[in-house]
Amino acid sequence: MTIRVLIADDQMMVREGFSVLLNAMPDIEVVGEAVNGREAVERVRELAPDVVLMDIRMPELNGIEATREIVAADGAAKVLVLTTFDLDEYVYQALRAGASGFLLKDASARQLADGVRVVAAGEALLAPSVTKRLITEFSKLSDTPHLMPSAQAYGDLTDRETEVLVLIAQGLSNAEIAERLVVAESTIKTHVSRILVKLGLRDRTQAAVFAYEARLVTPG
Repeated sequence: MTIRVLIADDQMMVREGFSVLLNAMPDIEVVGEAVNGREAVERVRELAPDVVLMDIRMPELNGIEATREIVAADGAAKVLVLTTFDLDEYVYQALRAGASGFLLKDASARQLADGVRVVAAGEALLAPSVTKRLITEFSKLSDTPHLMPSAQAYGDLTDRETEVLVLIAQGLSNAEIAERLVVAESTIKTHVSRILVKLGLRDRTQAAVFAYEARLVTPG
């Protein structure tokens, strides 16, 4: 299936460059562009893309608020945040708002396409090592009230599901978790799906954030 992408960035060169790179991929189609956060929200409503490449710093409505509105209005669209710095404090706010991951603006064509594919598949951040580092820093820097479900919610998880949740937060992929627990990867996928349903979360990124906020995992 073709992955439908919307690019939201106030810089024309960024939008055009990403459009060219992504449209060159046989499984990806850029269906629209937006020059600010408000337009991004409107275009998502009109075009129903699978993935939104969202710049954080935009006029009228910034990428964080736009992400929050998109996530609240449309459970299908995944937001991949565009940033210049990989530890930009605004990235953490975007993740809390519901973004599924982040991508550096100087990413290569392959990294860009792979990032879109990964997020479209519900796999959250671009690499396990990045997940661990980013979520750790997020946990240290965040001082806003929790927006995730209450920590008591994880009591509904089985012991094995809790174990899988902790490993997700530690940055392991499904394959790595399966190897660690000596089970089939398909079994881990089932566990992940059940964890998301039970906790009312959108994807692995929110699951990782939840694990830190519920103190199932501590930074460092």
